[in-house]
Amino acid sequence: MFVKVIIDISHEAVDRPFEYIVPPGLEGKVSEGSRVIVPFGAGNKERKAYVVALSDKAEYPVERLKSIIAIDEKAVGIEDELFAMAAWMRHRYGCTMNTALQTVLPVKKKIKENIYKVVSLNVSGDALEAALDESKKSARFAARLRLLKELMQSESLPLSMITGKLGVSASVVNTMAKNGLVRIDSQREYRNPKAPSMARKDIVLSDEQQAAINSIAGRMHSDNPGTTLLHGITGSGKTEVYIELIQRAIDDGKQAIVLIPEIALTFQTLMRFYSRFGDRVSVIHSRLSEGERYDQYEKARTGKLDIIIGPRSALFVPFDRLGIIIIDEEHETSYKSEKMPKYHAREVAEYIADKKKALLLLGSATPSIDSFYRAKSGKYDIEVLSNRNGGAKPATVHVADMRQELKNGNKSYFSKKLKDLLRMRLLKGEQTMLFINRRGLAGFVSCRDCGFVQKCPHCDVSLSEHAGGKLVCHYCGFSMDKPTLCPECGSKFFAGFRAGTEKIEQEIKKLMPGARVLRMDADTTKNKDDYEKILSAFSAGEADVLVGTQMIVKGHDFPNVTLVGVVAADLSLYASDYRAAERTFQLITQAAGRAGRGNKAGDVVVQTYQPDSYAIVHAVNQDYAGFYNEEVLYRDLADYPPLSHMMAVQLYSSSEELADNTAAEIVAGLKGHFNDKVIIGPAKAVISRINDVHRMVIYIKDSEIDELIAVKDYVDGMSAGLDKNKISIQYDIDPIGSF
Repeated sequence: MFVKVIIDISHEAVDRPFEYIVPPGLEGKVSEGSRVIVPFGAGNKERKAYVVALSDKAEYPVERLKSIIAIDEKAVGIEDELFAMAAWMRHRYGCTMNTALQTVLPVKKKIKENIYKVVSLNVSGDALEAALDESKKSARFAARLRLLKELMQSESLPLSMITGKLGVSASVVNTMAKNGLVRIDSQREYRNPKAPSMARKDIVLSDEQQAAINSIAGRMHSDNPGTTLLHGITGSGKTEVYIELIQRAIDDGKQAIVLIPEIALTFQTLMRFYSRFGDRVSVIHSRLSEGERYDQYEKARTGKLDIIIGPRSALFVPFDRLGIIIIDEEHETSYKSEKMPKYHAREVAEYIADKKKALLLLGSATPSIDSFYRAKSGKYDIEVLSNRNGGAKPATVHVADMRQELKNGNKSYFSKKLKDLLRMRLLKGEQTMLFINRRGLAGFVSCRDCGFVQKCPHCDVSLSEHAGGKLVCHYCGFSMDKPTLCPECGSKFFAGFRAGTEKIEQEIKKLMPGARVLRMDADTTKNKDDYEKILSAFSAGEADVLVGTQMIVKGHDFPNVTLVGVVAADLSLYASDYRAAERTFQLITQAAGRAGRGNKAGDVVVQTYQPDSYAIVHAVNQDYAGFYNEEVLYRDLADYPPLSHMMAVQLYSSSEELADNTAAEIVAGLKGHFNDKVIIGPAKAVISRINDVHRMVIYIKDSEIDELIAVKDYVDGMSAGLDKNKISIQYDIDPIGSF
């Protein structure tokens, strides 16, 4: 027998199958998907590899082939459908086959099972009576008598309880088993992520929710379920719709995958699902231990789970009877992988749903422009929830013009309106959430007097501030010296916004010394249970104010929160990214949805230097349709997704000269071969050097995604002769954020 294997090295130079002999001792044990140990290279270094094909004939002379050394017993094998998915991802996203295989395997290696022993009665009737009578005759049989009586009350008992709580030694139990009185069985104990306990609440669905459920369930039972977008305003009860649809899938003998954008959402989301589905639901994410992740994978593979919840990697959990995939908060950027392969969970979910004949449901109060465009053009079905569940009223949104605050002498981070409402909440015993998006920290510069932002004259994105007083566009490479005064009004207040969550926390404590403040960001959530501890403490009323990054504005439901402050809306509005307006609209709308979710009225304060921006105006009015119509117009004019597609060709090299020259050669080749494509760049990346690796980027636009894949293949051909140890090339189709 002969096999072809993919070497477990993510390097372009070995991105092809290699042929090996299966030695006699391993014939019949090796199969497609097995991970094996092979000698590789001139030095025959032992390497791990995945078997992708078996044959009884060799393609190469047998005398030139090496033999497999062993099967890697500690590895998790890959099933056929995962191979097909990995091959699709390799073609679509331009990664190596090994990188794709590593991505589609949610668990890479086997972990030792937790085994415990259970003791059961092995006799009954007269035999049991005889054993009891004999045990009563002598004090030395007291332990045996005690165990027999306990087992008569219980069907079985763990051995650890018998030797501990009952005080019966293991030798006594073994002797009883040898004499046939009891039976000792080994059972597997699964390591489960900590499940929150919550009593089940009876949910009364609104007519609007019920109509959406019936409509979507009808598609779920069809031969071609396709994709449905559930556009429901914040607080409209999308989660209840998910739960009812999952129940219908389970009733049909099917399984469900629920994707969430952040680990921070798992706590509250899981509480709702556990209360309905019990131990048939579980979670898988990066903060679980290896043992916990492996056990959830095994429970899914063996049919012991009906529902798995997690971020984008949960897509690859092996469900044979998949009936529905739900992507909650589908607009979130965390669904796009930043590592190779740079896939979007929505695209991979569409692939999986199509192969499994399952329904894909995308849910959001602020759908991505991409998804809503597909719904408007008929590629997706759409359902709308336009009312808050339980009749709760939307929060009142106030816009604080920080230009006017400065003119009035207020140089603090908080407007007068926000300060007044903060003090009022503290007096009334109600809670406040303060949100600041740190993701643009060293980005755009603007005028604090008139709100002017310096933009690229060619790409309609803000210029980013770099060291040395330079403002740079990260799409086309345009640069200029940073003005010392505002070019629009001549003000000296022309700079970047530097504050982060820690600074805001300090300022709140100065403003209101008696306030109890919690902070939730990357620094305070480093450990496994930090998310849950902070959210639980805030939910229990142990803090008056929660300060945080975008992780606090997504999906959380706190009835006592009646005030939300968006401290600096402009941080996301003028990020150097064509999606900046969309991101700002979503963040403000989502933040506004956190206030007034109970029976108390809510207020939202949006602080900005650009109150007339269409993104902010439409967010304040909760007008998604108005924002979409205006945003699509700009995207169409600039040939940006979803009206066109865009691919970023990203170059990495320790040599700046090599990166520059290679990028220039690629652009020259593309312009000669693809004269119908829009080609932008080359330009330096947003961060042009990391760990002494220089980064360049080229953008290509086209209306057809297959055309961009053809460009990718062409660049691969051009770069085939490059030394991959000196320069590497990656691809990002429809990138989210600038590189």
